[in-house]
Amino acid sequence: MASKRLSKIMTWMSPSPNKKDTPRSAAPEEPSNAETTVASSKEWSNLPSFDELPMFKNMNGCAWEVWGKDDQLGTINLLTEKVVKRAASEEIRTGITVSLNWPLNFPSKPLFGRKNPEINMIHKAPRVVRDDEIHINTQSGTQWDGLRHFALQEHGVFYNNTPHESMITGIVPIHDPKVIDPDMARIGIQNWANHGICGRGVLLDMVKYYTAGNPPKELPYDPCTTHALTVAELEACAKSQGVTFRQGDILLLRVGFIRKYTNATQEERDSLSGKPETLAGIEQSEDMKRFLWNNHFAAIASDQPALESWPVPQGTLHMHQTLLGLWGMPIGEMFDVEKLSEVCAQTGRYTFFFSSWPLAIIGGCASPPNAAAYF
Repeated sequence: MASKRLSKIMTWMSPSPNKKDTPRSAAPEEPSNAETTVASSKEWSNLPSFDELPMFKNMNGCAWEVWGKDDQLGTINLLTEKVVKRAASEEIRTGITVSLNWPLNFPSKPLFGRKNPEINMIHKAPRVVRDDEIHINTQSGTQWDGLRHFALQEHGVFYNNTPHESMITGIVPIHDPKVIDPDMARIGIQNWANHGICGRGVLLDMVKYYTAGNPPKELPYDPCTTHALTVAELEACAKSQGVTFRQGDILLLRVGFIRKYTNATQEERDSLSGKPETLAGIEQSEDMKRFLWNNHFAAIASDQPALESWPVPQGTLHMHQTLLGLWGMPIGEMFDVEKLSEVCAQTGRYTFFFSSWPLAIIGGCASPPNAAAYF
């Protein structure tokens, strides 16, 4: 049985037979700098299904062996040069560009007890010169959750069995770019920042799917109330939009939070902070795990403050643990897809070229995405 498992793993990690690997120079066993782990030119064919993934202790669906024991990219490995080139050549046709970043000012009172964003605009008198100072929690607004954000709670390890005890906390100055503590850099978001999160984006516009009509229908759920979106709903929306998924897609969901926040009163906005969060999002289920893994998405994001339905039902594991901890899949939250929804509807296209370059924070657990869609 063990020999069969080893053989299967070697098959997953082997390149496609019609493409040779690009040689890479050997890296030191313990890297001394913050350079990203570079995705190889593998086409990542013959990837395992969710049910073929091994267990980690009592948790199913562990993909560490797929990407390799020293990997620091996770599912971003799927965004190979070939995948990026194909997406750019097929999707960029009109020159229309759409920002997917909510201004750093919003929400002015973040959820989950995070620091309010502070943007200090400074006039450096007597000269006519201005500076800005920005103080934010990297997860207060539009964000990627990185591999250092959410551990396997019961076992105290992050992606690729990285123990939480090995991670440095507090303010740690870094002066020499050639001498960086590996414990500081390991699975930090600078890896995604150096690689880029670029490829074919796909929007599933759940709001439009449910409200389309003349006159428009009411959304059958409140984005700020616990509500679980099922696989059947996502697949039905994709079918209605004429979308067929392919390996390496970056999946975006429009569920409705930013739409509701924009149209709310200030009292309603303020009431979201300082109380237990209740939010719509994807369900925590084995079916959802199979859907996300078996489609081999490179990343997933939504316009909600938590990608998954919140709070998590008692006795159920957070999807964050599977996506970040077991797969290394970026989780995007509070992406502003309102304008994107309009452009998709106008063009009749729900696929586009997606580009995101997170901040290169060495050892960072999250970052604003600096994301855009190109048509």
